[in-house]
Amino acid sequence: MNRSDIIQRLEARREPWDLLIIGGGATGAGIAVDAASRGYATLLLEQSDFGKGTSSRSTKLVHGGVRYLQQGNISLVMEALHERGLLRENAPHLVDDLRFIVPNYDWWEAPFYGIGLKIYDLLARQYSFGPSRLLDKDEVLAAIPTLKTEGLRGGVQYFDGQFDDARLLINIIQTADKQNTVVLNYMPVTALRKDGQGLINGVLARDAESGREFEIAARGVINATGPFTDGVRRMDQPDAPAMIAPSQGVHLVLPQSFLPGDSAIMVPHTRDGRVMFAIPWHDRAVVGTTDTPIDAVSLEPRALDGEIEFIIDTAQDYLSGTLTRQSILSVFAGIRPLVRAGDGRNTAAISRDHTIHIADSGLVTIAGGKWTTYRRMAQDCVGQAAVVAGLEMRPCVTKRLNLHGYLQHPERFGALAFYGSDAPDVQDLINSQPQLAEPLHPALPIRAGQVVWAARHEMARTVDDVLSRRTRALLLDARAAIDAAPTVAALLARELGRDAGWERGQTDEFRRLAEGYVA
Repeated sequence: MNRSDIIQRLEARREPWDLLIIGGGATGAGIAVDAASRGYATLLLEQSDFGKGTSSRSTKLVHGGVRYLQQGNISLVMEALHERGLLRENAPHLVDDLRFIVPNYDWWEAPFYGIGLKIYDLLARQYSFGPSRLLDKDEVLAAIPTLKTEGLRGGVQYFDGQFDDARLLINIIQTADKQNTVVLNYMPVTALRKDGQGLINGVLARDAESGREFEIAARGVINATGPFTDGVRRMDQPDAPAMIAPSQGVHLVLPQSFLPGDSAIMVPHTRDGRVMFAIPWHDRAVVGTTDTPIDAVSLEPRALDGEIEFIIDTAQDYLSGTLTRQSILSVFAGIRPLVRAGDGRNTAAISRDHTIHIADSGLVTIAGGKWTTYRRMAQDCVGQAAVVAGLEMRPCVTKRLNLHGYLQHPERFGALAFYGSDAPDVQDLINSQPQLAEPLHPALPIRAGQVVWAARHEMARTVDDVLSRRTRALLLDARAAIDAAPTVAALLARELGRDAGWERGQTDEFRRLAEGYVA
């Protein structure tokens, strides 16, 4: 994907787009794939980078939602389990099975959670990732030797899915591109256009890189901006009531020594009513999360000291190693775009179902939902938006649409496995010049050639794009990512034709950003 070429495609179109999507996260990208694969002329505009917000900051799980089963939301669990299975089939290079263990310290936990997880198995049906079963104490410690042993009675195992969220999003964007969608990052929508009857018929957008403004016509406009949903709705209706109750979730990334092996821990009930996970991910351990109602949203939310301490305290109840702030490699925060219910303050109890709202102007807004169900959300949204836009109705085909990078058994490519079918080409690029085989940092499994690949084929435009989302360096080790920033800036400057001033500015900007990930 070449951004300059894509802008030329935008300029060349003379007819209105069938559907214009605002927002380049999981929901917007999924809608783009669905709409384009139905044959609709589709345009997607993202204010920053793809997945800059919520979609790159998840718990890295493709799951049915055990806690939704506790809440009695059986329909959401069944939908999520079904979508989990489809996602593994369509992106096997990024979605893996993962064994979870619920440690039992009280006598009632084994039967209680054992029965609940058997129901979870039954709901998954043909999309099961593996059967749950009771484990004795020795089996639990064999799987997770770092668990606290005092009072440990045993545990319950079950299986769910794990993925790399930002990498999957890039593959969805690439899939949309292959379906002839025009997808552009750094192209914020600044206003909505309306006809004489007050119906939306397009947008005004500005290229954040060049400053150029575009007036774009469209038959239908979809607001898929997650936490920024209400801001777009108020472009249409300034007094629109708040639809989103934003909630912040924080995760800590720890060295693998805190969770050796390939099994995860699930704590069913923390003090704030959430589920706590500790999962192995990219040779690290990710622990979280929190559920903190917030009043304002931003592209770079910051973890609160109390959230970090809460996760440390909760983890120390279960892990035998001494966990301090100095142990933390990175801390990241994401904002859940929950659909408001009541006063919106008890966000842990708000449903994760998605909602589609159609304004009098014809603006279609989709909000809520979760990563696992992004495809089904897109299916529902495109069906509604096509009616609003007066388009010919066409069936959804994404249930069996393999995503870009699709590859069975990608593990043979080692550290490049997450590129899937692109891995051989990435490896060839790395091998093409000695300097491209150089590691960015001793603590990071990333080579210089991956930066060049991101610029040439994945529309990476900044050091943040590369170190946060095309690779996961910032999440794997924030201090190492800061050290690698000058090298990345130099590589990008050569690829993008930038000068030394840009290079220095990018390095300084990323350093300021990354300092917020250091605990």
